[in-house]
Amino acid sequence: MSEPPILPQPSQGPAPALPAPHQLGKVGVLFGGRSSERDISILSGTAVLRALQQSGVDAHGFDPATHTIAQLEAAGFDRVFLILHGRFGEDGAIQGVLEMLRIPYTGSGVQASAIAIDKITTKRIWESAGLPTPAWTSHCRGDELPQDLGRLGAELVVKPVSEGSTFGVTKLSSGDRVALENAIGEALKFDRRVLIEEQIIGRELTCAVLGEGRSARALPLVEIRAPEANYDYHNKYFSAATQYLCPAPIDAQLARRISELCIRAYQSIGARGWGRIDVMLRDEEGVERPYLLEINTAPGMTDHSLVPMAARAAGMSFAELALQILGDARLEIGV
Repeated sequence: MSEPPILPQPSQGPAPALPAPHQLGKVGVLFGGRSSERDISILSGTAVLRALQQSGVDAHGFDPATHTIAQLEAAGFDRVFLILHGRFGEDGAIQGVLEMLRIPYTGSGVQASAIAIDKITTKRIWESAGLPTPAWTSHCRGDELPQDLGRLGAELVVKPVSEGSTFGVTKLSSGDRVALENAIGEALKFDRRVLIEEQIIGRELTCAVLGEGRSARALPLVEIRAPEANYDYHNKYFSAATQYLCPAPIDAQLARRISELCIRAYQSIGARGWGRIDVMLRDEEGVERPYLLEINTAPGMTDHSLVPMAARAAGMSFAELALQILGDARLEIGV
């Protein structure tokens, strides 16, 4: 069967004007950190720092794993670009520090960050908003296996609740109890809570969103085609075999619907600045239905990353993307 034609996808609104670099003041690019995603954060942060400096921004790197909060305060940053991935970067912790120091920062605030990193809380909010997400149950360290596993089917995905970059994630294709217990054990290496989710077999998409509230807009969708449909850590960041199609080759009306769902998902948790929602598209009796998986509030900015790829398809360079995100930096509390 031939591919459907690649059609233009809606951006959901015009792009705002880019800020002038000299108006942004002294900028700290926070990257590295202490999470399991430190190495990827360093790659992302180095790319952002270089792009901002080349654009004329007075930008300086800052690693919270090797510098103190006192040094962060003493640095005199007028604003910071947060490109810390995972815990202490996307969970509201560093956002709270920056609120206390009164340093405007990029991305979501304390509450939205804490919600987004918690896959269970995110799914509950999406379900209450009527948004489609795979059926799920949860497990905590020391508990018996959930009694409602049977309703999820034999094909499952087991994930740590508050981890990223596919660390601790296992896909299961049968109802083997030993395999499930092993998968849960692997996830528990990263978190005390585990999400057990219905596995959606189909096309893998992602949607980048920029802005806030009613001004939020979606960038063109990206379809990910990883070897053996396994978009793991290696295939995500280092493999040349993974294919990325942007704009995704899907029907324009369906693309618009997915983009609108992702904007609603982003808005429902109070996200702002930028983010990326991962989506699976399953064929159900000839109808392709989207399912929202999770949201990232500080997505990767490496040469393999998906938000810069979507921005390029929308006519925005990496440097312009970084400037736009930085221009949206602000405080949330007391403003």
